[in-house]
Amino acid sequence: MQYQKASLGRVIVAKIEHGDDLLEELQNLLRTEQIQAGLMFMIGALQGGSLVVGPEDCTVPPQPVWKEFQDGRELLGMATVFTEGSEPVIHLHASLGRGEEPLTGCIRKDARVYLVVEVIVLELLDSGAIRTLDALTGLNLLGFA
Repeated sequence: MQYQKASLGRVIVAKIEHGDDLLEELQNLLRTEQIQAGLMFMIGALQGGSLVVGPEDCTVPPQPVWKEFQDGRELLGMATVFTEGSEPVIHLHASLGRGEEPLTGCIRKDARVYLVVEVIVLELLDSGAIRTLDALTGLNLLGFA
């Protein structure tokens, strides 16, 4: 295990509106506010989107299993933010509920807001945390500068 201590910076409260692209709006917020590291909590709903719901099997590198939905789902999500180069990278996991068929996974693209998503961003300062390409997994994993 590796770790680094950090301090809490700003706390940002955001409302992402009906029809917006969730990931695009989050990325714009991070760039505008120049957030290099942080944690995001969110609740709301999505009209549709694409997420990775696990690997095909437990091999390295993993082969992702993609799931798309277009049926409107309640959202409870949590994300980390660390930079790769100068760009903030969002790693967002969420549970998406609808009736008896919940989905849980990593939202990576095409996440369209239904009604509203409320977001709390906690900025982390002096963490030294960054995203770097891991040769073994092929993923941009957490590392420390």
